[in-house]
Amino acid sequence: MADSTVVTGAGGTGEVPAVLRGGEPEASDSLRTFGAVVQALREHAGMSREEFGERVSFSKHTVASVELGRRMPDPAFVEQAEEVLGNTGALRKAVRHLARQPGLAAWFRQWARLEALAISLYTYECRVVPGLLQTEAYARAVSLSVPPIPDEGELNARIAARLTRQELLSTRRKPPCAFSFIIEQAVLERHTGGEEVTRELLDHLLNVIGRHWNIEVQLMPLRQPVHAGLDGPLRLLETPENQWFAYSEGQENGRLISDRKEISLLHQRYAKLRSQALTPEDSRGLLERMRGAL
Repeated sequence: MADSTVVTGAGGTGEVPAVLRGGEPEASDSLRTFGAVVQALREHAGMSREEFGERVSFSKHTVASVELGRRMPDPAFVEQAEEVLGNTGALRKAVRHLARQPGLAAWFRQWARLEALAISLYTYECRVVPGLLQTEAYARAVSLSVPPIPDEGELNARIAARLTRQELLSTRRKPPCAFSFIIEQAVLERHTGGEEVTRELLDHLLNVIGRHWNIEVQLMPLRQPVHAGLDGPLRLLETPENQWFAYSEGQENGRLISDRKEISLLHQRYAKLRSQALTPEDSRGLLERMRGAL
């Protein structure tokens, strides 16, 4: 399937960030090139993979996977590696040019690259729990619910990519990202995957809220006569340069938005959604009651 992502406008500047320019090179080439840079810097520093892994708090197997171009490097890996290898900035610059993340839809990849750099990320979701908050079991249930059913390799790649993206939630990121999630209560009441999967999901959501000071979760109640999100899901993010982008996704397609007027409109909608949803405190209470009812 061709990459159907569309970049609209240019934030009023006439320019598109370098991370979005040009076509995508082969994934294996870009990942191998990044891995070769990591390996060269590590060897220049005189460290084995095991020693380097201990310094960056990742296993030697993860280090090997990154160096061989088999794994998309986590943001935490890049930051830790930079510190250990002399803060040259080479890895931070190189990671922006990686072509793709295995297991992610083609139209989502440009957004994923921006997402890895974001300092603010807002998400309204009315279909499923956002991928950044999913459990492995829930991600599996979602993937198996929508035709065509993936084969085992594709399924595992999807789930691995989704779980790897959750490294973005870490408060160890520099700078850390501030997250706001608004989720329809109906999404959780659906019990996707069954009660056991839902029970684990609710526990996970409560755990994430409790452990991450940079994450705010609000539930949109089942009854809301005036609702600003009737046009569907939306996402907004802010880059370290304080530029805003938005992302809209539908059936088998997605659209990256950089036009300032369109983003302003989406900001208005998200602000209204925040005022219509339950407060973070009330949302947490509702999650606890839903968990207790299972």
